[in-house]
Amino acid sequence: MGELTSFIKSRQPVNLIIVCINVAVFIVLSFAGDTENAGFMLEHGAAFAPYVAENHEYYRLVTSMFLHFGLEHLFYNMLVLIFLGDTLEKTVGKVKYLVIYLGGGMAGNILSVFLDMKQEEYAVSAGASGAVFAVIGALIYLVIRNKGQLKELSGRRLVLMAILSVLQGMTSVGIDNGAHVGGLAAGFLIAFLVSGISDCFSGIKD
Repeated sequence: MGELTSFIKSRQPVNLIIVCINVAVFIVLSFAGDTENAGFMLEHGAAFAPYVAENHEYYRLVTSMFLHFGLEHLFYNMLVLIFLGDTLEKTVGKVKYLVIYLGGGMAGNILSVFLDMKQEEYAVSAGASGAVFAVIGALIYLVIRNKGQLKELSGRRLVLMAILSVLQGMTSVGIDNGAHVGGLAAGFLIAFLVSGISDCFSGIKD
C-alpha cells in the first residue's frame, strides 16, 4: 500500500487526473454494459463519422478520447500514457501538456472522421490512442530539439514506447489508424508551435 501511495505521489498531476478519468469511465461503463459492443459505446460517446460530420455531434471528438473497447485496450493506452505523459508534462508544464494532449487527440479524431467520410467506410471508434500519439509526437519533437536526449528519455526508449503503442493499435478492436497518424502529427506540430512561444520550453513550467 505504501509503494502504491508513493507511486501515485510521484506522478505528474494533470496526467494522473487524465489516467484516473479514463479508468473511472471504463469502470462505470463496464457495470452499465459491454464496453466491447460498438452500439453500447456509440450510445455513450464513441466517435462515428456520419454522426460527427452530418449530425454535428462534435462532442464525440472529445468524449471518444475517454472511452475504451475492453480492458486490454485501456491497459495498453494507460501504460504508455503513465510514463510518456509524465515525461512530457514534467518538461513542458501542466497547461502546455493539456493543450498537446487534448488538441492532438481531437486533431487525430478530426482526421479520422475526414478519412472515413472520404472513403465511405464507417466504423465506431474510441480510445485515448490519438492523444497518446500526440504525446509521442511532442516528445519526438523535443528529443530532436535536444539532439537525441530528453532528461531520462532517450530516442531509443521513445521508439520502443512508440512501437508498443502501434502494437496496441494492431491488436485491439475499435482502433483508428487515422487517429494515430493525426495525433502523432498534431502533437509534433503543437510542440513546435508552443516551443516557439515559450522559448523551446527551457526551464518554463506552468
